[in-house]
Amino acid sequence: MATKAYILIKVKAGKTKDVVGALKRIPGVEQAHSCFGRPDIFVFISVQDERALSDVVITKIHSIDGIEETDTHIVAES
Repeated sequence: MATKAYILIKVKAGKTKDVVGALKRIPGVEQAHSCFGRPDIFVFISVQDERALSDVVITKIHSIDGIEETDTHIVAES
């Protein structure tokens, strides 16, 4: 069963558009939306399991230039 999560992202000023573009290129990212207020970006991701989620967040998302902070919320039921 897939692991689904919402990732809330805070970015540096002026970097939102670039970060959203980079996020949309990551396998498993189904939606990435910039928003007014906090957080700057909402992401919805679906991956194989929690280990894959951890790998995507730590190795791919955290390496995107402009990202300051992430907050991951794993979906309990869908």
